[in-house]
Amino acid sequence: MFVGLALATLAGCKGRDKPTAAPATSASPATAPPTERVVGPLSPADAQALSTMNDRLSDYIDLHTKLERSLPRLPKEATPQEIDKNQRAFETLIRNARATAKPGDIFTPEARPVIKRLLATVFGGPDGQQLKASIMDENTVGITISVNGRYPDRVPLSSVPPQVLQTLPKLSEDMEYRFIGDRLILLDTHAHVVADFIDDALPK
Repeated sequence: MFVGLALATLAGCKGRDKPTAAPATSASPATAPPTERVVGPLSPADAQALSTMNDRLSDYIDLHTKLERSLPRLPKEATPQEIDKNQRAFETLIRNARATAKPGDIFTPEARPVIKRLLATVFGGPDGQQLKASIMDENTVGITISVNGRYPDRVPLSSVPPQVLQTLPKLSEDMEYRFIGDRLILLDTHAHVVADFIDDALPK
């Protein structure tokens, strides 16, 4: 069993009513097999550092779930306009509830160097340049983002290779990793909100 993979699995979001997320601007990456790890196993110190991120993720998902359940239920045949309106209402609830959110609230100071080191190992491997090229093919540089801000509608969602997903802590179905420039984004896919990010996460 790998220490790092188990500590970030968040399974409390299934089986509940929730509004349909607005369509992504590109296809989501394929789910990485949960039984394999590209980098690892983690040391006890690294696992402990990543567990601080897991705790913050759990708190965020609890808030996400509570706020999403407060929204009116969408009809089965909801129009794109109704879906977008519902999503933006959810975005407002999240942003108001996290009005003081800042970088490091989820990607904790303890977890950040571990994540950056894991990514450096993946991209420093034999397939590193090819992996980076696959990300940069859809990546947009020079974009300003903020924690608790809306993910820019005009910015495509970059693909994230399975090797990266297998290395990073696992997320619930409500959250995704994405890259904008060299930043690693933690994206709330239902609210379309940047929950947190790490600068300089994609090695040069």
